Amino acid sequence: MEKTYTLRPSFSPNGSNYTIPYDKDLTDEQLPVVKSQGGPSLVIAGAGSGKTRTITYRVAYLVESGVPLHNILLVTFTNKAAREMKFRVEGLLRRDLKGLWAGTYHHIGNLILRKHAKKLGYDKNFTILDRADSKDLFDKSIKEAGIDTKTRKFPKGDVLQDVYSYIANTLQPFSEVIQNKYPHLFEFQAEILPVFRKYEEAKLAQNLMDFDDLQTKWLYLLQNHPEVLAEYSQKFEHILVDEYQDTNLIQSQIIDLLASTHRNLMVVGDDSQSIYSFRGAEFRNIIDFPKRYPNCEIYKLELNHRSTPEILEFANDSISNAVERFEKILRPVRKRGVTPALASFQDVYKQASFVAQRVLELHDEGIPLSEMAVIYRSHYHCLELQMELTRRRIPHEVRSGMRLFEEAHIKDILAYLKVFHNPVDSLSWLRILKLIPGVGQKTAEKIVKLAKNSAEPLNEITKEFVSSNVSRGSKEPFIKFQALIKVLSQMINNPSIMMSTIVENGYADYLRMTYPNGGMRIDEIEELSNYAKEYDIEGFLSTLALLGGASAEEIAQTPQEKQKESVVLTTVHQAKGLEWKIVFVIWLAEGRFPSYLTFNNPKELEEERRLFYVASTRSKDQLYLTYPIVYHSREGEIVLKASRFIKEISEHRYEKWLVEDEKPVFKRDDNDNFTISGKEDDAISWDDYGEFKESAVQSKKETGIRKDKFFWEK
Repeated sequence: MEKTYTLRPSFSPNGSNYTIPYDKDLTDEQLPVVKSQGGPSLVIAGAGSGKTRTITYRVAYLVESGVPLHNILLVTFTNKAAREMKFRVEGLLRRDLKGLWAGTYHHIGNLILRKHAKKLGYDKNFTILDRADSKDLFDKSIKEAGIDTKTRKFPKGDVLQDVYSYIANTLQPFSEVIQNKYPHLFEFQAEILPVFRKYEEAKLAQNLMDFDDLQTKWLYLLQNHPEVLAEYSQKFEHILVDEYQDTNLIQSQIIDLLASTHRNLMVVGDDSQSIYSFRGAEFRNIIDFPKRYPNCEIYKLELNHRSTPEILEFANDSISNAVERFEKILRPVRKRGVTPALASFQDVYKQASFVAQRVLELHDEGIPLSEMAVIYRSHYHCLELQMELTRRRIPHEVRSGMRLFEEAHIKDILAYLKVFHNPVDSLSWLRILKLIPGVGQKTAEKIVKLAKNSAEPLNEITKEFVSSNVSRGSKEPFIKFQALIKVLSQMINNPSIMMSTIVENGYADYLRMTYPNGGMRIDEIEELSNYAKEYDIEGFLSTLALLGGASAEEIAQTPQEKQKESVVLTTVHQAKGLEWKIVFVIWLAEGRFPSYLTFNNPKELEEERRLFYVASTRSKDQLYLTYPIVYHSREGEIVLKASRFIKEISEHRYEKWLVEDEKPVFKRDDNDNFTISGKEDDAISWDDYGEFKESAVQSKKETGIRKDKFFWEK
């Protein structure tokens, strides 16, 4: 009987196996992290401090120190990050990394679960459900639970999927989650639980797992099968975790279990950038790491390679007000530049005009559109800006969601207006009729045919005999629809009030039951409603149609064009980890950023502060901070104040800009004829992106106040 025993090089920093010049390639902060001798360690990596570089060099150092690839586990939050890190390590070592365990929690969980599927009652060839398939299975489970969704409102599969996933990722009790996060579903509690059971039964019976299972069942496997835990905790001699501030409780527990044997665990993250609690991330994972590992080493990466000193001073000032954090001060590598600018505006339209005009100026100065970004708290905050950029034919890419004109709820609400403006618009009639519970394509077509054969379709569709064409179960909601049509016909010249009335009479409930982000969609319609106040129904629909046409045909025609020459519009959450030369952070008004929904929740308010910090640290060269003073809501004018996050910062950290409309210049010639114009030497052409030409903007500094004036040719 023979046994092979392999000797590998000792883990010695002074050995002769090192080919990478670590001392030369790394900063004084990064080097100790890379050469750490093991044990638990926490790396607080500030924004722009070279986190990815540090992790990749750490992996390379472990390999050169003799640690076999299959004994190293690198966990990232995205597949892209894992691929990038592996590629970089391969470049450093000049060798293939086959055998290295690297990937997301879902990727690693999938590998382990397939090997041990039998222990959970699954076959190893189980199918992983994507979000669309999971939603379909929830819809099927609703039917199998005997719930009638045709004649009454009940949350759709998308919404239940969101609830289920949040519970799975936070390990919170069902009733607690409903009460605190989904109060609008409170009345359905007793019916939702049986749906969840049907969903679980269907997955097991059909050998299916969803993305949440790849984590929850992985944790269950480690907790309930000691032999599995022993196998992997012994296997992974060194574990590295990226973006640790974004981990949820399940992920944290999995990592702690895997590190329980060797305890060579290095977690890397930034507590000041923990912004994903809405999807289950637990801030306390990183904050309490030293409590769970009392003897851990704490390293700090504070040297920022991205931003100018002025931007970093602003960002440091903002996060210094956080109630609980690891102390750190970002230090610049770059030379001094431009002071961040703060500007307030009469309303959201002036704010949008400023951003659009400044984008044109900066592009004229040679800055590519792709190096500019507009960042905001919520997707609906960009509505007026989308309108303005589209009107000026400035290419832009909306990363926070679909373009305004492509979103289903916007199409729904506009379909209502269209049938009043053009009562024989069959497509719009079909769209709104199919929103009625129990009314499908055939029934809708039958009703539309009746209406079209009448001289007055609007009156015809509200007649009592029309309701006989719908099923018994759909009769009550159809009669409510007829009543709504009658009400709307009395306000046909006020599209703003029409939209608000539609939302208040059932459509808001429909959105909440249909979409996980139903509340945000309601907010978007309210923004559009405010925009419509200046129009009658014909003017409003015509304006949107023209803007929509330009958006589709002229603004970003190809993915390549979009990527190369487009201003980026994005929420803070989707901007995390990215950088641009120029960044505008808009809607910095109290109640919007931070959101008024967080005012009574200290924990959520602290996350809002971290959101602001993330937004501020995306900029490399210039940072613009803006907010409107007056907001026109359904209740009337609301006067807004600057965000508390601005007020907390020392005034010498930013420059206040006063923005005014430039008054026309009157010129008189020798014959006493007057002409009106802007300043000729201020002309800015935009021939590359359409016919629009702008005349304007001369900025001048007076006692620290900068004045930007607007005037454009009609």
